[in-house]
Amino acid sequence: MFRRHADPIRPPAIVPGVSSAGPTRDHGDPGDAPTVPPALTEPADTRRPSAAEEARTIAAATNTGTLASLTADGDPWASFVTYGLLGGAPVLCVSNLAEHGRNLAHDPRASLAIVAPSSQADPLASGRVTLAGHVEQPVGDERDAARAAHLGAVAAAKYYIDYSDFALWVLRVSRVRWVGGYGRMDSTTGPEYAAAEPDPVTPRAAGAVAHLNADHADSLVAMARTLGGYPDTVAATCTSADRYGLDLRLDTERGMAYTRIGYASPIDSIDELRSATVELAQRARRG
Repeated sequence: MFRRHADPIRPPAIVPGVSSAGPTRDHGDPGDAPTVPPALTEPADTRRPSAAEEARTIAAATNTGTLASLTADGDPWASFVTYGLLGGAPVLCVSNLAEHGRNLAHDPRASLAIVAPSSQADPLASGRVTLAGHVEQPVGDERDAARAAHLGAVAAAKYYIDYSDFALWVLRVSRVRWVGGYGRMDSTTGPEYAAAEPDPVTPRAAGAVAHLNADHADSLVAMARTLGGYPDTVAATCTSADRYGLDLRLDTERGMAYTRIGYASPIDSIDELRSATVELAQRARRG
């Protein structure tokens, strides 16, 4: 298992890591790479969603991904597919006329790579997740539920889901790899993924984040200085919000930095975000 980089948002010029093979590796230093200044004080609360929660949130945010299957010769085969979710398990509807459909029937091992919807200019700064395991054709009540889940996510499937050459496959997830952008990554298990819930705030947070940046920039600076560990913050921009807190990008006297500001307690809906951020601003101004 890879370990999360020390900086929760973006790695410094040289970032130590541990590969699954064992030896320590880093990026090397080209000599002029930018560095991220460390916090000067201990951040008050850096809680954030677990890898399982992050993965469930990304999987629930879209209905398309890249399926990796194995051909009869054992070669990897990547295909663009649609899916619905039965709990957290992806439900695929594929034809046996397609190569990936024949691959799944021959070898149930598969993985699904999903990229979170994003407006980022740099695609590698976006979140993504790989769900790996094996596929099974659901039967009985589970088949009915899987069919409904796929149709609920992919409306156009009503035109082909009952054709004789199409089959439903449920991906039984046993391993999960989540990447949240540069310097943020972690792995989790299938059971942890299945037990987690998608974040209730992230999918609807864009408007609130824009409002914070447009109308409450001074409060974000106060949060960064008092609660985020960067008393030399000159300007702060909120980049995301979830049920546990805010991610901030900072301009400091020592350069660009990133920090995490946790709420007093987790919130359960977007409607609670305003009161949670007001409490943060008040606490920051009290010092």
